[in-house]
Amino acid sequence: MRNRSLPASPNWYSARCSDVSSSGLLGAGAKNVIYLIEVSAASCSVTGELVGHRDLVSGFSFCQHPEQSHICVSSSTDGSIRFWDSNKKTSIRDNAVHQNPVSAVHWSPADKNLVVSGDEKGVVVCHWFHTGDTASFFPEPRTIFCLTCSPHSWKSVGVGYKDGMIVLIDISRKGEVMQRLRGHDNEIHSLAWSPVIGEDALYTRAEENDATNGVSTGEELGCYLASGSKDQTVKIWSTAKGKGVMTLKLPFLKRRGSGVDPGVKERIWLNVHWPKGRATQLISSCFSGELVMWDLAKTGKQRWSLFGTSSEGQNHSRIVFNMSSVQLQDGQELLISTSMDREIKCWDLNSLSCCWTLPTLGGHVFKLTFSPVGIGCLALGVGDNMIRVWNTLSTQNQYDVRSFWQGIKSKVTALAWHPQKEGSLAFGTDDGKVGIYDVFFSKPPQISSSYHRKTVYTLAWGPPVPPLSFGAEGKRSYSLYSCAGEGVILQHDPSRLNGEALDIDKLIRDTNNIQHKLSPHTDLSWKPDGKVVAIGNEDGSIDVYQAPSLTLLCSIQQHHKIINTLQWHHDHSSTPELHCLLASGSSNAIVYVHDLHAIIENPPESPVLLTEPYRRLCGHTAKITSMAWSPHHSGRLVTASYDGTAQVWDVLEEAAISNYRGHTGYLLCVDWSPVDPDVIWTGGKDFTVQEWKVSEQEFTKPPKGKKMVQLQERKVSSKQKKKSKTVSVSGGVVEQNVNGEPATEGRKVMTEQGLSAEDEEEEVRLTISLESPADLLKKKKPRSMLPLSTSMDHRPKEELLQDCVTLASVRHSDAPPAGCVPGRGDYIHLGLFHDREALYRMFEAEEESHVEAGHYDSVVYLRLWSGDLQGALQLATERGELNDHLLSIAPMAGFEVWSRTVEAFVKQLSLQEQFLKAASHLLSINRLYEAVDLLRSNKLYREAIALVKARLPADEPLLKDLYTCWAAVLEKDGHLSAAAKCYLAAGCSFDAAKVIARKNDVPSLRTAADLARISREEVLAQSLALRCAKDLAAAHDWVGAHEVLNSQSPLLAHRLHLCVAELLAVTLVDSGVFSPASCVSGHSWAILKSSNTIQDRVRDIWEEEFHVCLNSAGDWSIEALLQELKSVDTPAWSSSIPLRQVLLYSSVHLTRSLLSWLLNDDGQLITELWQAVAWLRDAGHFSISAVFCRLLFPEGDVSVFSRKHSKTLQHSKAEAEASSLQAFVCYHRLYECWWRDSVVQTGTISCSEDKLNDEALTAGTLELEERVCPTSGTSKELDFEPSVLLSEPHAACQAAQKSVREIQERLSAMVLQHSQVQEGQLDSGNKHDGSLAQTSSLDQQEATEVEQRSEEQETFLSLSSKMSKFQEELANIPNSIKMFPHPDVVECCLVLLHLSKSASISGVVQQQAKHLLRTYGRSPPVLKASQRFLTRSGFPAD
Repeated sequence: MRNRSLPASPNWYSARCSDVSSSGLLGAGAKNVIYLIEVSAASCSVTGELVGHRDLVSGFSFCQHPEQSHICVSSSTDGSIRFWDSNKKTSIRDNAVHQNPVSAVHWSPADKNLVVSGDEKGVVVCHWFHTGDTASFFPEPRTIFCLTCSPHSWKSVGVGYKDGMIVLIDISRKGEVMQRLRGHDNEIHSLAWSPVIGEDALYTRAEENDATNGVSTGEELGCYLASGSKDQTVKIWSTAKGKGVMTLKLPFLKRRGSGVDPGVKERIWLNVHWPKGRATQLISSCFSGELVMWDLAKTGKQRWSLFGTSSEGQNHSRIVFNMSSVQLQDGQELLISTSMDREIKCWDLNSLSCCWTLPTLGGHVFKLTFSPVGIGCLALGVGDNMIRVWNTLSTQNQYDVRSFWQGIKSKVTALAWHPQKEGSLAFGTDDGKVGIYDVFFSKPPQISSSYHRKTVYTLAWGPPVPPLSFGAEGKRSYSLYSCAGEGVILQHDPSRLNGEALDIDKLIRDTNNIQHKLSPHTDLSWKPDGKVVAIGNEDGSIDVYQAPSLTLLCSIQQHHKIINTLQWHHDHSSTPELHCLLASGSSNAIVYVHDLHAIIENPPESPVLLTEPYRRLCGHTAKITSMAWSPHHSGRLVTASYDGTAQVWDVLEEAAISNYRGHTGYLLCVDWSPVDPDVIWTGGKDFTVQEWKVSEQEFTKPPKGKKMVQLQERKVSSKQKKKSKTVSVSGGVVEQNVNGEPATEGRKVMTEQGLSAEDEEEEVRLTISLESPADLLKKKKPRSMLPLSTSMDHRPKEELLQDCVTLASVRHSDAPPAGCVPGRGDYIHLGLFHDREALYRMFEAEEESHVEAGHYDSVVYLRLWSGDLQGALQLATERGELNDHLLSIAPMAGFEVWSRTVEAFVKQLSLQEQFLKAASHLLSINRLYEAVDLLRSNKLYREAIALVKARLPADEPLLKDLYTCWAAVLEKDGHLSAAAKCYLAAGCSFDAAKVIARKNDVPSLRTAADLARISREEVLAQSLALRCAKDLAAAHDWVGAHEVLNSQSPLLAHRLHLCVAELLAVTLVDSGVFSPASCVSGHSWAILKSSNTIQDRVRDIWEEEFHVCLNSAGDWSIEALLQELKSVDTPAWSSSIPLRQVLLYSSVHLTRSLLSWLLNDDGQLITELWQAVAWLRDAGHFSISAVFCRLLFPEGDVSVFSRKHSKTLQHSKAEAEASSLQAFVCYHRLYECWWRDSVVQTGTISCSEDKLNDEALTAGTLELEERVCPTSGTSKELDFEPSVLLSEPHAACQAAQKSVREIQERLSAMVLQHSQVQEGQLDSGNKHDGSLAQTSSLDQQEATEVEQRSEEQETFLSLSSKMSKFQEELANIPNSIKMFPHPDVVECCLVLLHLSKSASISGVVQQQAKHLLRTYGRSPPVLKASQRFLTRSGFPAD
């Protein structure tokens, strides 16, 4: 018997894999087992399993009729249907009607004997429980996802398919289709019938597209059917009308409850359930595990109520697969749900709150261990990549389990609690990871930087060993030791897990002066007092070392196979002698206990070898996986084994006390309860953890192995048949009762268990003893070479005597008997006793016989004996029966025959795709080039190259050709590194670098650049290095980018560019206007000093770090650097270019301008500065552009380029560029003044930063300020010249451009309206929904009226003429104005006039601004905003 247990997780993606009976028993299919769980409103309890399926359980259903409520049915992907008795937990019947995996099964609520199942090929089968009869139907050639039987009529069955089709069939009419319900466009996950017959309970509305879904084939009383689909909708169908009446779209709810792994993409599974007696309430699952109750009689948007709103974390955190409900005897209604989050939840349908949660496990339970500090805190290491921590002593919740998954990402194979620090749990994983969790906090674990190469099997806390030191005096410190599959034990410092872990083998070798190779380690266990450690090895030995120097005390040589587990006896027993007991388990089935008291107390001078155990515990029939000493008893041990049982031993008496057989697979871990001396916990392959009591077990010893029992039964039956004496066999005769156990139980076989090596050896010995001496001596006779003549020797005696007379007559008489020709016909056998001609005749007859039988090797032997080897080889060649033996004797027939035979054998091998062997035979006849060609034609390039390099000169052209061909194949398959090696071997360094660079990531580009540089492909090396540096710069890895370019001296100009880009990016970050995603590395000099402008700081850095100055010569001259940088093309601006690229492109122009400064070329300097500012302006980054302009021109004058170097720009060479640049500098200062003096909140202003050229937005902001900000009484001087912004030529150009855009928009609207009208006329004959058509017509009428009013009856022709007029105006405007624009002049006029209230602006400037507003402010928002400025000045508003 057992108490509590955590079952395996119910299977995913099954429409009905769990169900609850009317008596409150839940059945859930997990893997190939069905777990039975007793449920109530307060708690649940796992009561047993139903075991019998070979493959996954795909469906499960209880009979809902009271007299058969204990009968249930299950389906499996192995195609079987099984009926079960849940009370007896036995199988009643197994049906194998399906030939394909079964995907759904349901017990009809309307008929207690009817079960319906469906498989993946679309076959539906009806099973009659009371008679065992079956009937198969094939309604649709589609994949069945779910099916459900009607609760009102046994005839009706609803079937949901993978493609979204729902079919209602009548099984009384051989599966005839009654309705086809079309509406879903993806998988049907679930179907649910309304519990009430009739279709008048709901507010119904016919679906638009479902009016002709199906035609009813019978007069059936209708009933609603609900369906849930992967298309994220729930539909309610009328089965009488064959169409949908309601569609429910899932609500998007914010995720509730605990977090889930963000690396797992969330899926959708839509399960629906219609509770009994609730005609208008439907339950469905949702996106992230929420459950919602739909009120079908309610109208409006909010038609649902959410489960689990009473407290946080009640809902599932992943999608829900199955739901089933039950009404208890006290009237309370419960809903049971299973989910991908591996939890089974019980809900109260009245309050929609969670009653309890049962955690389940999704993998093997590799380790379980109780905390030595937190009493009752049980940690579980599970194969579903999670750790569970179970508070087993909780009085509020008997399944108080928390899950930890962060940072694991692999099977948890080892656990170890810290001996003193509460909540500190070390774990090891299948991928070699070691980490430490603090289970009291939800933060990620600490992970050791040292990984094992293979699975971590053991973790142990123990005292540090050198070179780590012990803790402070009086305070004990601990190290974490891990042992993994590669045989290495690492010592981790828990306070510095990011440091390197230490291999203790070095200390063991140095301390004990060991020169030989140590056996790989498989387990370790520290004695509780920390004085000694026992280490188990792969060869079965156990070494015991003394801490801290790890001096070898003794070596135990008793096991002969790998050590799996070691455990020291606890040190709080009353008998000190027991403190030094060490129990060991290996892949042998015997447990040994060793008494090391004498050795530990009195350490020997040299290591001691122990070959005899203190106690031997025999009984298990498979390897030992885990063990634990009882903390409550002295000398009591529990062991877990692959035989599927846990065994409790009295070690001192070598007696078996109790045997637990509750698992359905082999066991992996065991531990004793720290609070109850009668309770033990076990976990294993069956995905379960089980709690059981020692005193309640029926058996005392493990069951015998399956093979041993069968062999001993064969021995007994053999003795009974022969009625002879008992054969002496190791193990004796099979006893009928062992320790009071029934013989049948003794032969009980645990699934998936194996025999130990000792059992296999015993089996061999037993098998040999049962065989008779004659059987042992009997061997298979070889086939006769002369079967015909041999068969003649088995005739009657009289005929054999007559043969003697005939042979004598032939040999000694001149007249032989008539018709007697020795070696032919009935006298064939006489050919062996006559002359050579007779022998040859006999050979011919024998050859014909062998050919008919297909024994060509015998024919060859005969022809070889007769000297006709060439004929034998020719026959084998024609028949395709050449082999190595024939080829080996072919030289006996001469060189030409042998050569032809080799060629024929090569063709035969090629047809058999044995190309390597064929090529080897070609080499034997000196056909080297043909052998290479054979290998190459079959893409065995590696072997072909090896052959050529071994046999031909190094300069052989064929070798390069092979390398090139192989490289092309590898490149096509994506093996770029291997292809590059081939190109290098062929001398094609250029191609090698190009193929490595194809991957286009930073490591590949760096490697390709180095390869090209080493190969002296300078141009390619520079190109690749530049590509790599650009990628690194885009990621803000400035140091890495400079390192890549530093190896290429001709790329100094690009290093200067990266210097400017880095300084610009760092300055913008410091200004708070730019926040890069990450900054990998940077230089210490990339800091803008407060006294410098950016151009002065760049010049200083160039001189200090790169030694670039006016006196630089050669390739480092300013002219050469500028020419190199001019070769860098910057693309045309696009909105898709990210900001980090925009900054790089802008910094290219800034670098060119600074080089032009050093050359004293003012025209080029101003042009490049304008380009740098234009990149940021066009990209719409207003704040960055403003900071950039202030960094360049802190005084606001573009003529003053550098105070430090006394540089004043001359604009004569680039007047248009300088004017545009000055305008944008003033434009940014204009807005700085506006924002500084404005009382409007920053949030209101910032929303328009990226759209400040929008006149309507600016005008609206000004109007808002006008209302909330009264005119200030003080006037401030502007720190720039505002007249620069009021350029009338630019205003005229901008007005014309805006007019052209407006006309284009109006023309596009007219064309769109015209096309819509035409489509409306074409579709007028089609049938539309009334409300939609009405709405569409009203919208068209309103749009037409508005368009008529706004267009003022303008036609397409008049708009086109206006377009031509404005385009002509634009053509007459000088190109310099269009190429080098100013900020929006009208916008600047509005802002200036607004600022005139608080700043001192000359009247001339104000009059000029008003003039420009009257002339070019044509848009309605601008007219409205400018009205108050114009009327106040005495001018009438337009």
